[in-house]
Amino acid sequence: MPRLLVVEDQPKLLQSLERGLREEGFEVLTSSDGHDAYEQASTNVVDAVILDLMLPKRDGMDVLRGLRSEGFSKPVLILTARDEVEARVEGLDSGADDYLVKPFAFVELLARVRALIRRDVLSRDLCFQADDLEMNLVGRSVVRGGVEIDLTRREFELLEFLLRNKNSPVTREMIAREVWKEGTGTLTNTIDVYITLLRKKIEKPDRPTLIHTVRGVGYVLKDAG
Repeated sequence: MPRLLVVEDQPKLLQSLERGLREEGFEVLTSSDGHDAYEQASTNVVDAVILDLMLPKRDGMDVLRGLRSEGFSKPVLILTARDEVEARVEGLDSGADDYLVKPFAFVELLARVRALIRRDVLSRDLCFQADDLEMNLVGRSVVRGGVEIDLTRREFELLEFLLRNKNSPVTREMIAREVWKEGTGTLTNTIDVYITLLRKKIEKPDRPTLIHTVRGVGYVLKDAG
């Protein structure tokens, strides 16, 4: 069952959205102010966020920017009464995935939410993330903390394998077989060298360590915390 966070400060509209989405099979978390919305999105696993912009305590646009800067990657649909092109551009540039102007029909909201979740599910095998490190297989790009990292082909393939097995230790034998397409043989030292090269490029002094050595096993790439 997909879980949504719905953020709206108008009680009647919030109740209506919650009821309608639950009837359509969604699990729904609700919030009516920006501070609480940020906390809920940061601490709960959700599949999408429906976010009003005009919120007490913290503006919705500020919430959106804050979440994106912290690596929140789930779809965000903005709700707003502002219909100006500039407002829509600002929202999309700040990290929104879609934009719906009030008043709106519930069926349209429902269709947009389903489309965003479907798109997110389809893109999961093309995009990987750990902490603030992001890999996009389509553009063959790697970014950490908003800064693009230049990797060689082999480094990219090694990082992709570690991300696909995130939080699960992998042996050198597995790396040799899946990345180099060979048995371990004389590759042990080569793999260790490439791990060192990869660490130098993706690890940052002010960010949590991602690639860890597992004594007697191999390596693991883990989310921070």
